[in-house]
Amino acid sequence: MQDLEKLKEELQRRGQAEQLKTLADSADGQKLGRMVDPAALAEAMRKGDTETLQAIMSRLLSTSEGQRLNAELQRLLRGQSHG
Repeated sequence: MQDLEKLKEELQRRGQAEQLKTLADSADGQKLGRMVDPAALAEAMRKGDTETLQAIMSRLLSTSEGQRLNAELQRLLRGQSHG
């Protein structure tokens, strides 16, 4: 959980937090969001249950939407724009 906070702070420092929100709000992001049980995700994060978190991520990344979003996120983290 601490790593996610560090990532958030770094993106804010770089001025990229809004771009991350745009990705999350995209059609792909919305579709992936509907595939996840928020309560189960929150519980796994609270407990530090990496096995469950990895299973969730694996399921999301196995979709075309997840792969597109991951590629956009990687570009964002490298400091490149997608358009």
